[in-house]
Amino acid sequence: MSDKWPTITKESFDGKKVEILGETFDPGKPSPDAPGLWRTKLQDRKQMLKYLETGLRYWYAKEGYGSEKRKNPA
Repeated sequence: MSDKWPTITKESFDGKKVEILGETFDPGKPSPDAPGLWRTKLQDRKQMLKYLETGLRYWYAKEGYGSEKRKNPA
């Protein structure tokens, strides 16, 4: 494997030594503009409603998709 990514050597089920990918995260704290703070990124009510309807399209969609599609609406 590459020297760029940290690897760990472990033993597999059949007893062979296997190299697997180690921890690849960067330690630290989240910044103030973290993805969870969506309200501060949107300016007006219309943008907020659009964001929520897109994220919750399962509940706000007029038509289902996949196996949830119905011939007659409930």
